[in-house]
Amino acid sequence: MKLKYITLVIALFILAGCLVPEQPIIPVKGATNKDWNSQTFWYEPWGSSGTHKGIDIFAATNTPVIAPTPMLLLYKGEFFKGGKVIVGLGPKWQIHYFAHLDSIDTSTGLFAGRGDVLGTVGSTGNAQGKPPHLHYSILSLFPRPWRIDTSTQGYKKAFYLNPIDYLDPK
Repeated sequence: MKLKYITLVIALFILAGCLVPEQPIIPVKGATNKDWNSQTFWYEPWGSSGTHKGIDIFAATNTPVIAPTPMLLLYKGEFFKGGKVIVGLGPKWQIHYFAHLDSIDTSTGLFAGRGDVLGTVGSTGNAQGKPPHLHYSILSLFPRPWRIDTSTQGYKKAFYLNPIDYLDPK
């Protein structure tokens, strides 16, 4: 009987995460769709990762990086390739990955509201020596197998979402 209630609570929790409204905004203050190359999502070859699983939004160093949607901040720190990074869990159980930051806003707590400043655009990690930009990726915790194709690492498309489609749905 207890297992039945736990299963129900988990199912309701998952459903609630799927129902949170998003209305995402571009995660670089003042940026438009002209600030990224629409061909870079799943571009190959792309260094040691094989394919580029996000988009690079170009802006001047220290331009604010903002939360595109409300999110729970899971990690703020450094990764080797990403440099200074932030990882957040947003609505619909999607992980938002922000990389190459120049700085991370330490005043942001565990939760960030849509438009809250997370940090600033930079060129840390493997972006050193390149124009400053925000690498932005979105991963779904629930696979979408219908998105798998025969491209390089195409099976990973079940998890990686195209940020361009997310930010500018048609």
